[in-house]
Amino acid sequence: MCAQCGLVVAESAVDTGPECRVFDEREKRRVKAAPLKLVVKTDMAVKPEHGVQWRRLARFHRETLHGYERRLSAIGAELKRIRECAGLPQRVAEEAEALVKRYFDVVAGFPPEVVAVAVLWTAAKAAGAPRPLEDFLKCSRAEERRVRRAAWRLKEVMKLGKRPIEDYVGTLAARVNLPALVVKSAVELLERNRRVLFGKNPWVSAAAALWLASFKKLGLLKALAEAAGTTTASIRNAANRLRV
Repeated sequence: MCAQCGLVVAESAVDTGPECRVFDEREKRRVKAAPLKLVVKTDMAVKPEHGVQWRRLARFHRETLHGYERRLSAIGAELKRIRECAGLPQRVAEEAEALVKRYFDVVAGFPPEVVAVAVLWTAAKAAGAPRPLEDFLKCSRAEERRVRRAAWRLKEVMKLGKRPIEDYVGTLAARVNLPALVVKSAVELLERNRRVLFGKNPWVSAAAALWLASFKKLGLLKALAEAAGTTTASIRNAANRLRV
């Protein structure tokens, strides 16, 4: 194409895939993200009309899977279920899938439900969208102690540093619909109390700062406790340690 007059000198098809824009409900199915799969060949759909022989073949296919593939299949099913229950974005699920494949030997000794919660919790932190552990535990039957241990092993291998406290403040503020002015005051309050926050739960510290920045608004303490996955007593104790 000429840069001066816009004349098309030559043309060629660059991309024949689906367009990025969606104009109606019928076209939305063309732009969906790829399904989350850790083991592709385990997806052998069987319907009643396929008959007995097909069901036998599907059962034989499942029973002859390698142990590694069988565990990946179980972890993938838990990942999909917990992701839908917790309402996580697709990028976090993809990051969790990559963590499972990359560090499978690190978490090989834990049950599938523990691995799924640990990698999703870690992936959310790595993606810059941290969530409280309670958001994942309410969607799974995994034990909190084992999940924390698996997540600690992943963190040691990944050399994952701490997320800035501002990320936790922003997440909690969005959950309880607090204005930007309160968020700014809470971040400034935490900046003045950096030494007090060392070794403390970032969710509790962020909730305490937001509560103080909103001048202890009536009813906000309970909402912050539910959003942070903690108790009102923990937030009160953290607020007493902060210098206003």
